[in-house]
Amino acid sequence: MSDWKAGFSKFSQVGILSTSALLGGWEAARAQNLPTQPLPPFESCPAIEIAACPEEPAQLLVQTPAQAPDAASESVEPSPLPESTAPPLVPEPAAPPLTTPLDLPPEVIESSPVLQEWLERTPDIAAEIANDPSFRTRLRLGYAQFPSSGNISGFNAGVEDVFVWPGTGLTVSGDYARSWNGDRESYGAEARYYLFPLGGYVNFAPVVGYRQLSTTRYSSSGVNVGMRLMVIPSRGGAADVSISQTWVAPGTDEEVGLTSTSVGYAVTHRVRLSTDLQFQNSRFGQDSRLGINLEWLL
Repeated sequence: MSDWKAGFSKFSQVGILSTSALLGGWEAARAQNLPTQPLPPFESCPAIEIAACPEEPAQLLVQTPAQAPDAASESVEPSPLPESTAPPLVPEPAAPPLTTPLDLPPEVIESSPVLQEWLERTPDIAAEIANDPSFRTRLRLGYAQFPSSGNISGFNAGVEDVFVWPGTGLTVSGDYARSWNGDRESYGAEARYYLFPLGGYVNFAPVVGYRQLSTTRYSSSGVNVGMRLMVIPSRGGAADVSISQTWVAPGTDEEVGLTSTSVGYAVTHRVRLSTDLQFQNSRFGQDSRLGINLEWLL
């Protein structure tokens, strides 16, 4: 038993001396900055290997492959791109206006006033709406019948909407109507000033003028004032409807109210057919007149 204890004591002393010598040599080598053999790492403490490593291995850890070669770190200037050999773009010339006449039969062009106008020149639509009247001056001649006077017959003639100054809404009109036996007679003239653009489909005009009325019961004459409304569903005089209300000698004992309506429709470029109906209202009673007319468009 004493021998085992003596042997173990000697083995312990040798191990302690060996460990002290090893640590002393490592400290001396570190003080002189000499390369040393690193201690074997412990599995439970991997930081001993990092602590035992000198500075050179640490630099190798942070060094990247791109920094290692000197030639790779030099900047390389990009080579200039070759100049384009394509020819410069030249704007294409504008297409010339179409001046070739339409390939249409002559009879089609002759039967269309609108097509003839467009072939001669391109119209200014805005200017036409403002200045070109949608209704035309008309000469009228026709048959008249007076239902309130025993259906006696007669005639009537007149002119409608003669433009005083082209491009303005001022027109003058006049008419004459008479029965064959002379019991009924009416004539007068009036000025109208259309307030809306002349090329529109609806127009309104105040009316002022002079009128003479004669029946078997009464006669009246004097200033004729009132208003007129026109509806033009087809421009150029092809069709229109008008309604007017005027008063002859207003404010006097001879005052007579005139209510008139007229419808016209063109059968050719110059000729129209129209009908008109007029009522005369006075303190003596009511009279009426019916007309069927042939109109010539100017």
